[in-house]
Amino acid sequence: MEIQIKTHSKEETIKLGKLISGFLSRGSMITLTGDLGAGKTTFTKGVGAGLGIEDDINSPTFNILKCYFHKPLSLYHIDAYRLEDVAPVQKNIGLEEVIEGDGVCLIEWPMFIKEFIPNGSLNVDIHLVANDERLLTFSTNNKGFTGLFEKLEEKYHD
Repeated sequence: MEIQIKTHSKEETIKLGKLISGFLSRGSMITLTGDLGAGKTTFTKGVGAGLGIEDDINSPTFNILKCYFHKPLSLYHIDAYRLEDVAPVQKNIGLEEVIEGDGVCLIEWPMFIKEFIPNGSLNVDIHLVANDERLLTFSTNNKGFTGLFEKLEEKYHD
């Protein structure tokens, strides 16, 4: 499954993230790709807001992982950018526990920890088109996201 959606402001990107959050459950994983500054963290802020997280969500680039504990679903935000040149054995820093944890996991730069990414994640590729306009491509092979894709098709494609 694949769908492309264009947003025209940071607020629209956040709103889209909020919509997505309603289709997530314990163990859901979203991988986020795109250039630096494309809007990966902005999208994550929307997902967090949709989950009811009131903390300020910001990029975990220097921390690698930020946890936002919340009921009923916590959000785990991983930025694997700094793990690009790290040997696989050195990446054993507990990411599996978070990825397989009790919340929702969003991973920026997943290609740098691909050995930890299970099949069936929701993949979001974000490209900055101009100013605050973004093109988001959602894709997955997980039939569990069928309802989400139907909702996106209904809401964003007449």
